[in-house]
Amino acid sequence: MVSEEFASPFDAIRHESDGGEYWSARELAKALGYVKWSNFTQVITQAQIACEASGHTVSDHFADVGKMVTIGSGARRRIADVHLSRYACYLVVQNADPEKPVVALGQTYFAVRTREQAPTTEMLAQMTEEQQRLFWREDLIRRNHRLASTAQGAGVIKPKDFALFQDHGYMGLYNGETARGIAERKRLARGEHILDWMGSEELAANIFRVSQTDAKIRREGVTTRDEANAAHYQVGSAVRKTIADLGGTMPEDLPTPDRSIQEIEREERRRLQQRAQAGRQPPLFGPVDEE
Repeated sequence: MVSEEFASPFDAIRHESDGGEYWSARELAKALGYVKWSNFTQVITQAQIACEASGHTVSDHFADVGKMVTIGSGARRRIADVHLSRYACYLVVQNADPEKPVVALGQTYFAVRTREQAPTTEMLAQMTEEQQRLFWREDLIRRNHRLASTAQGAGVIKPKDFALFQDHGYMGLYNGETARGIAERKRLARGEHILDWMGSEELAANIFRVSQTDAKIRREGVTTRDEANAAHYQVGSAVRKTIADLGGTMPEDLPTPDRSIQEIEREERRRLQQRAQAGRQPPLFGPVDEE
């Protein structure tokens, strides 16, 4: 049943069953401001990809179910739904539309008790290179959002200011290369993002750059754009020096993957859809209503 005592809209739609807890994807979609179920299924797919990339079994956190609802004529029809674990909800809100105000609230709410879901070193070791790329890219997206918020507090507000701020970090890590320079070296087409064409090792180096820049700006109370740019460059240079001291490969010398993150995600999406359609339970992406 639904918990009666709640302090947020997400408590209100929390269900308990056999000592466990779950959320209905249909109810979560409405709580997050999604009008069309078809739009929300895309978010769920991205969350499933992130779940598998982090070393967890998708079916442990996303259970395809169906329920009967009454339609306008008074007749009843079966529609698809998904029962989500707390971790699944956390991944869903991380992939939801950040322009929806309630999404930020959901990110905070579902972050509670998800630390134990983080992949262990053993899990990461068992992942393929593509799975690790998906995992680190998703992690980097979240960290970049946090860094952007931190930098905004230091006066990095306009898009061109943030682009310059990012370039300072890249220049420190990549021996003077800007984002455009990295894209040109990787021979990327216009509109392709450099982070989508990095291997797991290169992504990990950039995660270290981003996380330590965020910590440095907060710790030192940076308040100006120039100071923020300088901090980002310093951290990028420090990460580069660490790689050199460890005898590692410089990021600009690491190979560019043959496939982008988007190509891997599309393949994973097709595979997840095929798996759902082959199962006995109602397929997640079958013909359903658009409520």
